[in-house]
Amino acid sequence: MTMPINLHPQYITDDKGDKVSVVIGMEEFENMLEDIEDLTAIADRKDEESTSHADFLNELRADGTL
Repeated sequence: MTMPINLHPQYITDDKGDKVSVVIGMEEFENMLEDIEDLTAIADRKDEESTSHADFLNELRADGTL
């Protein structure tokens, strides 16, 4: 996941001065999408059984991957 969001938004306002839209840079937008995708994956996997790091390494060794 990336660092905390540090956005530099530009606002589009209506005739009354009320904010109606936001413009952000492409890099900021892409970072936000990546963070959302990461959070979605975490939420989708929250109920999955976890494996310890040592067990994971042992599985990789057994498969010849490591």
